[in-house]
Amino acid sequence: MQSRSYTNLLELASGNFPVMGREREKRKMMPRVMTVPGSITELDDDQTSSVTSDNQSSLSMDRMILVANQLPLKAKRRADNKGWSFTWDEDSLLLRLKDGFPDDMEVLYVGSLNVDVDPIEQDDVAQVLLDRFGCVPTFLPPNLMEKYYDGFCKKQLWPLFHYMLPFSADHGGRFDRSMWEAYVAANKLFSQKVIEVINPEDDFVWIHDYHLMVLPTFLRRRFNRLRMGFFLHSPFPSSEIYRTLPVREEILKALLNSDLIGFHTFDYARHFLSCCSRMFGLEYQSKRGYIGLDYYGRTVGIKIMPVGIYMGQIESVMKLADKEWRVGELKQQFEGKTVLLGVDDMDVFKGINLKLLAMEQMLKVHPSWQGRAVLVQIANPARGKGGIDLEEIQVEIQESCKRINEQFGKPGYQPIVYIDTPLGINERVAYYTIAECVVVSAVRDGMNLTPYEYIVCREGISGSETGSDLSGPKKSMLVVSEFIGCSPSLSGAIRVNPWNVEATAEAMNEAISMSDSEKQFRHEKHYRYVSTHNVGYWSRSFLQDMERTCADHFRKRCWGIGLGFGFRVVSLDPNFRKLSIDDIVTAYIRAKNRAILLDYDGTVMPQNSIIKTPSREVISILNRLSGDPNNKVFIVSGRGRESLSKALAPCKKLGIAAEHGYYMRWSGDLEWETCGQSSDFGWMQMAEPVMKLYTESTDGSSIETKESALVWQYRDADPGFGFAQAKEMLDHLESVLANEPVAVKSGQYIVEVKPQEASKGLVAEKIFTSMAENGKQADFVLCIGDDRSDEDMFEIIGNAISRNMLSVNTNVFACTVGQKPSKAKYYLDDTSEVILMLENLADATDSPVTSDDDSE
Repeated sequence: MQSRSYTNLLELASGNFPVMGREREKRKMMPRVMTVPGSITELDDDQTSSVTSDNQSSLSMDRMILVANQLPLKAKRRADNKGWSFTWDEDSLLLRLKDGFPDDMEVLYVGSLNVDVDPIEQDDVAQVLLDRFGCVPTFLPPNLMEKYYDGFCKKQLWPLFHYMLPFSADHGGRFDRSMWEAYVAANKLFSQKVIEVINPEDDFVWIHDYHLMVLPTFLRRRFNRLRMGFFLHSPFPSSEIYRTLPVREEILKALLNSDLIGFHTFDYARHFLSCCSRMFGLEYQSKRGYIGLDYYGRTVGIKIMPVGIYMGQIESVMKLADKEWRVGELKQQFEGKTVLLGVDDMDVFKGINLKLLAMEQMLKVHPSWQGRAVLVQIANPARGKGGIDLEEIQVEIQESCKRINEQFGKPGYQPIVYIDTPLGINERVAYYTIAECVVVSAVRDGMNLTPYEYIVCREGISGSETGSDLSGPKKSMLVVSEFIGCSPSLSGAIRVNPWNVEATAEAMNEAISMSDSEKQFRHEKHYRYVSTHNVGYWSRSFLQDMERTCADHFRKRCWGIGLGFGFRVVSLDPNFRKLSIDDIVTAYIRAKNRAILLDYDGTVMPQNSIIKTPSREVISILNRLSGDPNNKVFIVSGRGRESLSKALAPCKKLGIAAEHGYYMRWSGDLEWETCGQSSDFGWMQMAEPVMKLYTESTDGSSIETKESALVWQYRDADPGFGFAQAKEMLDHLESVLANEPVAVKSGQYIVEVKPQEASKGLVAEKIFTSMAENGKQADFVLCIGDDRSDEDMFEIIGNAISRNMLSVNTNVFACTVGQKPSKAKYYLDDTSEVILMLENLADATDSPVTSDDDSE
């Protein structure tokens, strides 16, 4: 097959995806068991040919494909410069995820290498990695890698997700479209590697971190029912910060193509959900402890669980360290000293200098620690080349170290020991073992596993001498920033605001001054948590939630809609389908007595339209339909009768049910009927002051006073605040009006109080009953609406046959506007489709000769 590569990155990044083709590899690749009709060639053709088979495969076991920016491998050029040598990277979190998977689950890794492999060698390297390690390498060209990783990831996403806005070119740099294009192109290359090895109906795909945030769209576009999870290892910023990103919608929509999205803390998840609410109007629901977003019929699960550490690696290092000289040497070096330890990557967000200032403050305020307390600060090299202000930070740190050591140091004592050379895990474990307290002062960090590693090292190995205080009680202390992901799980740590240097200094003093029994108690509490919530526990929990979230994948009907990053999968119950114009026109022509019930706003009129008067086209269609003597056509709305009468004045034969049916008029030349038995609206004097109270405190809200109802609407208010106020008002009104004959209901950006007898369902019931009493029982029913109040009509229609209001031969078309959970069995996408369908019925009204009965 001819390779079809992309030629226009701008087109790609703007959402117009090129065809995802690739040359068929001649070399042996991971076998892919086809579980859907067709050939591999069909799968590799156009990306719109999504796999949507309803047949679940039983040919192969579940398999996990882990996708991350880097493979869990170390690569080194051989000494003879002929080929490469590869080994597992034991420090890689990705490698240990398999500890939580079933023993018989095969694991594949997809990612890039941290070395540049010559294109001539790539095929051979890929084959070796696949055969020996189960790894599928993604080879990124150096120029693409620079713009994708060092550019967009490290200079734009990473600073923004850590709350740094690019106010100037020196602080992160402004948005660069070419870097975004490179990011999209790199994600596309990762998707192609996944597609090479995936068995879409049997594999799970788990994508990791902000480097691959648009990958879910590429994969979902290809395989509609793919079981796919995403975990973000960095913070997710508040909506005010995230919404400054020029490609905010593209990234958010791509993430929503996952089945399960994971975060370390509730704060990060809350910010993500807030963005979904403010940008797309999506509200989450919590059911039995699980959080989910309904997105076009799919439930996108939200997982909140901090990652753990791999205990085995640290324990094995501690066994080795027990025999090595380093621990003993460090104990001798710091004999008689109390060691506080910091282990951080060198970047602007780790707050290293704030920690040094806090140490300086502690020595000033508590001079008894001078000559006794030492802060050992290990600064690991920065990750990537996209570091911001690193030189400035390093100069600042060096100056602070020099100043503090000159002020408080003396022969044989330096309060600050600064180590800026890379340390292996053996050396790190040795420092953990002799430290009395670990201090983490990051101003923002996704997780930070340093405290977890420290706790395990302080516990030591049973029977060894690497534990704290040799064979004595195990104890440890932590001073941690409240802005890091591990903080909520460490309830025994002293949490600090690292920007408050004085408070941090006091916390450090408290930590090392605490009694041994208290240190022991806190250590035991932390160790119980860290040892049970390890990386295996974390990955097992994520897999279980993925299985639960994806349980209905093969039961529902799925199809993809939308272009570019607007692509999403619609997933609906098999019995819920789009209304076919041909089917309904055929049924309409055959029918003798027809009932047509239409909602107004959001059905025949666009919901957000400023102009609330129907167009000439809509008026013409309504007149043609209501002019047929075999039709009973009603507009059923929550609007007041005066506004509906005015808007629909040209439709003389049209029936109107206003204010949810409290007022009804069978045609323009008849009087209004009151459906309610009570004309006492004294409850309004109780409800209106409550609504005014919330209106005054909610900017953008207003009250609409109808003859029989009161409506508080907050469409123009802040979405989050308006929703919260509406929820509070609903409870308030239900309490105030508990003994009144009214119903308090919430709808789309409204809270409404209306008489209990006013219901759209009762309107439908009254129309069906009246037609039957006049000897014209409806044999065709069309009911269309878009709001919660319209569900009353759908419910009545669903029960009408069993209640003898309709015959068993009646063709019933209950239709909601928009693809969403509903009691209706059909849907149309929007008001334009509703008008098109009604126009086809009107045309059939004008040309009844096509009826079978007329042709006899």
